[in-house]
Amino acid sequence: MAVIAVLDYDMGNLHSVCKGLEKAGATPKITDSSKELHRADAVVLPGVGAFDPAVQHLRARGLEEPIKEAIASGKPFLGICLGLQILFESSEEGTKPGLGIIKGKVRRFRPEAGISIPHMGWNQLDMTQPKSILWEHLPSQPWVYFVHSYYIDPAEPQVCAATVTHGSQTVTAAIAHKNLMAVQFHPEKSSNIGLQILSNFVSQVREKVAA
Repeated sequence: MAVIAVLDYDMGNLHSVCKGLEKAGATPKITDSSKELHRADAVVLPGVGAFDPAVQHLRARGLEEPIKEAIASGKPFLGICLGLQILFESSEEGTKPGLGIIKGKVRRFRPEAGISIPHMGWNQLDMTQPKSILWEHLPSQPWVYFVHSYYIDPAEPQVCAATVTHGSQTVTAAIAHKNLMAVQFHPEKSSNIGLQILSNFVSQVREKVAA
């Protein structure tokens, strides 16, 4: 079975993510060890909470450089929710620099009549990279579960893999670039669609291990 490091930095819904990965046929290993990260076949960076504490906790555990090295090495990498946002350079939610792996900023939804902030609940994806491995075996415009007040604004639009519309605002909901994938929604809370997305990621990990 593929061993996937699930990074523990006190900001993630680790149990639900691990359960989803196990159902997808992987062996998740919760860790805050850079050595375990290097040994793993792939890495998942979950996240729930605020931007500044997240990047501070990662840096306090010495995980920033190992994360960057894992991505640069071609190891499959999946960020989830806050684990997507901290890949960016900065956020309107805080003052600390992000990891800067993806160019761009995290922005707050604009208040407008008829929408709630946070954007919470089920919503539909529009695929901008329909051939991405993340979306294999999914229907068009699948429903997934969101909880967020901030959204990513990539400087390079080609990394956008899917968008979501909340009120009049259409924003990036997922990115994919080579081995790096990350989603704003919670696949571990998105029923069968989310399980399929995790299974697609695990399939990519297996292919990488077998190559």
